[in-house]
Amino acid sequence: MSQFYHQTRTRVISSSLLDNGSSMLCARFRTFQRKDTQCRAFVKRVIMSHLFKIIMISTISMNAFLVVLGTDYETRYNLFRLYEFAEIIFVAIYSAEFYMKLYVDPINYWKDGYNLLDVMVIVILSIPYSLRKIKGKHYPYLHVAEGLQSLRILKLISYSRGIRTLITAVGQTAYTVFSVLILLFILMYIFAVLGFSLFGITGQGDRNDWGNLAGAFFTLFSLATLDGWTDLQQQLDDQHFALSRAFTIIFILLANFVFLSMFVGVMIIHTEDSIKKFEQELRLERHMTVMEEKQVIVKRQQEEFSRLMQTQKNTDYKSFSELVENFRKTLRHTDPMVLDDFGTSIPFIDIYLSTLDNQDTTIYKLQELYYEIAHTLGLMLEDLPQKKQAHSSDKVDKI
Repeated sequence: MSQFYHQTRTRVISSSLLDNGSSMLCARFRTFQRKDTQCRAFVKRVIMSHLFKIIMISTISMNAFLVVLGTDYETRYNLFRLYEFAEIIFVAIYSAEFYMKLYVDPINYWKDGYNLLDVMVIVILSIPYSLRKIKGKHYPYLHVAEGLQSLRILKLISYSRGIRTLITAVGQTAYTVFSVLILLFILMYIFAVLGFSLFGITGQGDRNDWGNLAGAFFTLFSLATLDGWTDLQQQLDDQHFALSRAFTIIFILLANFVFLSMFVGVMIIHTEDSIKKFEQELRLERHMTVMEEKQVIVKRQQEEFSRLMQTQKNTDYKSFSELVENFRKTLRHTDPMVLDDFGTSIPFIDIYLSTLDNQDTTIYKLQELYYEIAHTLGLMLEDLPQKKQAHSSDKVDKI
C-alpha cells in the first residue's frame, strides 16, 4: 500500500512539474521579442508585395506547363537537360518561399492550412529524388511518385482568394453534404437489396448487373447518374421482368431528381453565402484602406499646423489671420485636404450634380423657346411688306 502511495505521489509530482515547465515555456515564448525586427518587416513586405505574388504564380504556372510537356516521351527525352535545370530552379524557388514565410512567423505559420499544403507539396517534391537515391532508378513505384508531382499546381490556391473562397464554401457544406450522401447510400442500399431479390436470384436473372450486392450498387450508381440507364432497362425488358420499369423510374426520381438536386442546391447556397462574405471583406478592406490614407493625411496636416503654431510663437505676427494668409500662400493645388463640412459630403455632391443637370435641361428648353420666338418674328417680318403693299393698294382703289 505504501509502495502504491509513493508511486502515485511520484506521478503527481512529475505531472505537476511537467505542467509547470510547459506553462513557463509557453509564457517565455509569448514574452520573447525578436531582435531582427527590421529584417523581419522587410521580408514580410517582400512576401506581401504584388511582385512576389506575380513571380510565384508565374513560376507555378510554368512548372505545371513543363509537367504537361513531360507527359510526352519524345519531348522529355529531347529536353532532358532543360527539365533537370528547370526542376532545380523550381525546387529552389519553392524552398526559398517556404523559408521566408517560416522566418517571418515561425509559430503561426503552422496554424494556416494553406501553409501546410505548401509544406506537403515540398515533401512531394523530394519523394522522387529520395526514391532514386535509396531504391534506384528502376524502383517499380517510382512512376507513382512522379505522377504525384502534378499536385504542385495546388500552390496556386494560396495566391487566389477566389479559389480559397470556394474551398471555404465546400468546407462549410461538408456536414450537410455528408448527411445527403448518407441518405443516398441508405436509398441505394434498400434498392440494391430489392433489385438483388427481384432480378438477381431468379433462375433467369441478370447475374452481371444484379447477381451480388456490389454489382447492384454499381448498377444503381449508373442509374442515379443516368449513365446508360436505357441499356440497363433494355436488358431487364429482354428478360421480361414485370416490375423492372416501375423499379427504375422510382429509383431515378428519388436518386437523381431529389437527392442529387438537393446536393447541388446545398452547394450553390453555401457558395453564394461565401461569395457574399468575400465581397463584404473586400468592401471592408477598401474602407480600411481609405480610412488609413485619410488618417495619414490628417496626421500630416496636424503636423503642419503644429509647425505653423510653433512658427507663430517664434516669429512676430500681428494676428492669426496674417498667419493663415501666409500659410495659404504656401499651399499648392495638389495638396490634399480632408474636410468634413456640408459642401464636401457625398449627398450634397449628388444633389448639386442633379441640380446642374436640371439647370442644363432648363437652359436647353429656353433655347428652344427662343428659337421658336425668333422663327415666328422672322415670319412676321416677311409678311409685313406684303401687308403694307396690300394696304396701300386698298387706299389707291378707294381714291
